[in-house]
This record gives sequence, structure tokens and C-alpha cells, in this order.
Amino acid sequence: MKILFIGDVVGSAGRRAVKELLPKIRTREKVDFVIANGENIAGGSGITPPLADELFGYGVHVMTSGDHIWKRREVVQKLESDARLLRPANYPLETPGLGSTVVKSPSGIPVGVINLVGRVFMDAIECPFRVAKEHIEKMKGAKVIVVDIHAEATSEKIALGWYLDGLVSAILGTHTHIQTADEKVLPGGTAFITDVGMTGPYDSVIGRRKEEVLARFITHMPMRFETAEGDIQLHGAIVDVDEMTGKARSIVRVQERLAGDKDA
Repeated sequence: MKILFIGDVVGSAGRRAVKELLPKIRTREKVDFVIANGENIAGGSGITPPLADELFGYGVHVMTSGDHIWKRREVVQKLESDARLLRPANYPLETPGLGSTVVKSPSGIPVGVINLVGRVFMDAIECPFRVAKEHIEKMKGAKVIVVDIHAEATSEKIALGWYLDGLVSAILGTHTHIQTADEKVLPGGTAFITDVGMTGPYDSVIGRRKEEVLARFITHMPMRFETAEGDIQLHGAIVDVDEMTGKARSIVRVQERLAGDKDA
């Protein structure tokens, strides 16, 4: 089966990219299952229930998140009622919502998804390495398992890849909004990439308007960062998995520009 993982969807531009580009990619690449990191869909920071439903309506089967999941208070109700929306599994057990889920593909294949957040250069949290293995143990019925590691440090993501090699189908990094060129299938059959990139406006600084970000860097004064709008692209990765064994056959980066946008 083919799994498309869509990198951090940012604001209305990112949602538009999913709406218009996802159907074309699914048809062209014969994609069976779609996962998207949606922690920035609401104005560039956070998730609201209506916007989560909007992305599910476009064909996303599971939505992961990260450190911005709590930016919108109303997301708690959605986390508690919809197993398709995940918060990082290594938050404390008392935290609302689920950190992993198993959802059947349209053809009936169970797909496990685990959402983790890193600790290096980020808030102190439970160990993503140990928590990952705990959640893998709970997924005995799923051969196909995908991990979203939402982390700042490339070293932490790569280390997790080696740690879980052979135990999951894919480990896909998110959070930095910059797609890396290190996609590979590790020796144990786990597809890996340090970061799948961003879905949203690339005429920007990682999704935010350039002018405000530049002013912040130059003056060091507080600035409100608005989401940008131009050069809309969808970035991610497609993993081809043997559904009988859960081993990855290949991983390919995705970079798709919205028709009619900059240099399309």
C-alpha cells in the first residue's frame, strides 16, 4: 500500500493546497492512505474542530500535531471525541486525547499512527523513545505503523529512526517546515526522513510573512507574525509499504506547487 504523509499544513494557504492538490496526487500516485500534520491549520498556530473536519473532508484519514496543539482551547473536545486527531503520545497520561490510533484504510488494512514530540531545544516532556515502544506494543493488530516525530533537533529524529528500525513501517519528521533530502529505507525495513517539509506559502519564512520576521530579527522587538499567502506548495513523502509484513519498499519526497501560483 502507498501512504502519503503531508508535512505541516499552515493556515488557509496550506488548507487550500490540500484541497486542490491532494486529489490529484492520490489519483496519480495511487495513494491508499493519507496522514497530515495539522498543528498549524488555524491561522498558522493550533487546530479548531471545524478546520480539522475540513481537512478530513478533503481526504485526510489521520491528523497528527505537535507542540502547538494546545494553542486553541476548543481543540480539547475534538481530541476527546475523534480518534483520527492525535496529540503527541509523550504528553502525560492525564492529558486529553490520544497519542496513537489504528484506522482502517478504504481497502480495510489497519494502519497504526503514533504521534511524538521531541525534547531537544523544546519543552521537557516524557521520553519519546520509551513512549514509542509502549505504543507499538499496543498495536499488535496493525502490521503497518507510521510515526510522526515532531522535533527540532535533526540528531534526535535520526536517533529515533535507528532506535525503531524494523519495528515500524515509517518514521517521518515534522516541525522545522524545511524538507530534508535524506529519505531512505533503513536496514530493518523502516522508511525514514528527517523532515517532510511544510504545506503552505513558500513566499515566506517557514510560513510567516517575511516583513514581520525580518523586523523581529533586525530589531529584536516583539512582532505579531501573520501567515503568508504566496507560492503555495504541498510538501510531504509517499511511503510504499508491504502490508503483509509492514516493511517499507521505498520512500519518495513530494513537492507539488499549486497551479497558477508562482512559476507553476
